[in-house]
Amino acid sequence: MKTQFLSTAIGSMPFEEPDHAVDISLKCLDAPIWPQLPRITLLEQMEIQYSENIPCAVVDAEKKRMYFQTDGDYSEQFAEFYESYMTASDPDEGTKDFSAMAISEKYSRGIYALLQALKEKGSAGSLAKLPWLKVQSTGPISFALTIVDENKRAIYYNEEFRDVIVKSIAAKSRWQIQQFRPFAENIICFIDEPILSAFGSSTYVSVKREDVVSILSEVIEAVRAEGGIPGIHCCGNTEWSILVDAGVDIVNFDAFEYGDTISIYADSVKSHLERGGVLAWGIVPTSEKIREQTAESLEKKLEESMDNLVSRGIDKSLIVQQAMITPSCGTGSLTADDAEKVFSLMAALTRRMKEKYGF
Repeated sequence: MKTQFLSTAIGSMPFEEPDHAVDISLKCLDAPIWPQLPRITLLEQMEIQYSENIPCAVVDAEKKRMYFQTDGDYSEQFAEFYESYMTASDPDEGTKDFSAMAISEKYSRGIYALLQALKEKGSAGSLAKLPWLKVQSTGPISFALTIVDENKRAIYYNEEFRDVIVKSIAAKSRWQIQQFRPFAENIICFIDEPILSAFGSSTYVSVKREDVVSILSEVIEAVRAEGGIPGIHCCGNTEWSILVDAGVDIVNFDAFEYGDTISIYADSVKSHLERGGVLAWGIVPTSEKIREQTAESLEKKLEESMDNLVSRGIDKSLIVQQAMITPSCGTGSLTADDAEKVFSLMAALTRRMKEKYGF
C-alpha cells in the first residue's frame, strides 16, 4: 500500500469545542480523524468511551471509573449479545447491522461533529469523497488489562468477559467504518494498544504472546471484513513482531522516542513492508518537547530512523513509499497551544517529505 508520507493522528485532543477539533483535523491531516475529547466528560476517556452497551459494564460517575459486574446471572445479557453479534457478522446477511454496539453522541461528541461537518460540506457541493479518513478503537488488550471486575481483578483474566470485549471492540470498529463510508474512499481503523509497551514485564507475565496475537487478529479481520484498513498504535517500546504476526496493515509507533527500536525487529519489518504493509512513524512528539521542534529538526530525525532500517537491509524506496506520519501519541494531555503546534508541524513535515521524494 503506497501511502507516501500520508499524515493522520491518534485520536485524543485537549479541546473542549468539538467543532474546533474537527476543523483542525480536516485542515491539517491527509486522513482526518474524529477527535476523542476526554476533557469534556468522563465518558470520553479511553476505555469508557468504548464501554457503551457491553454486557455488565458499569460506569461509576462518582468515583470516576468503570468496572464489570461479574457476580450476577449474566447469561441472558450474553445470549442477546452473541445473537446480535453473530447475525451482524454473518457474511450471508444482506445488511450487517452493528448498531447494537454503536457509540452514541453522549460517549463521543467528536464522531458526530465530524459526521456533521462532512455532511455539510457534501450538501454544499464543496466535498467529494475524501481520499482517506481514519477512525479508532481502544485495543482489546489494553481495555481488558486496564478495566477490572467488582473485585478489582483485570477483566482480561475472565475468559468469558474477555471474548465479549474483543467482539464488542470488533463490532464498534465495524460500526464506525459504516458511518464514515459515504464520505471516504479509504477508511483506516487504528486499534490503540498502549499497554503492549508493558508486554513481557513482570506485571503481565501471565499474558501469553499467542493469545495477544489471536485477539488482535480477530479485531484486525473484523476491520478488514468491513472494507477498512487495520492499523495498530502503540506509543511505547514493544515486541513489534507481535503486530506484524497479527497481520495488521499499518504499524504505528513512537518514532520520536523509540525510533531505533523498530530496527531490532528488522526481519519482521522487512516482511511487513514486502507484503505491502505500512510503517506509521510517530515522529511528532506529544510532550513539552514539541516546543523545541521544527519541521526541519523532525525531518532530520525521521531520516535518521529510516536510514537505521536501511542499514539493516531494508530498501529505502520501500520504506518511503509505505510510510505515514503521525504524532507519537494522542494530544489529549497537552495544552491547547502545544496540541495546535503538533498539528501544524505535522502538516509542515508532511509537505516537506512529499516534496523531497516527489510525491
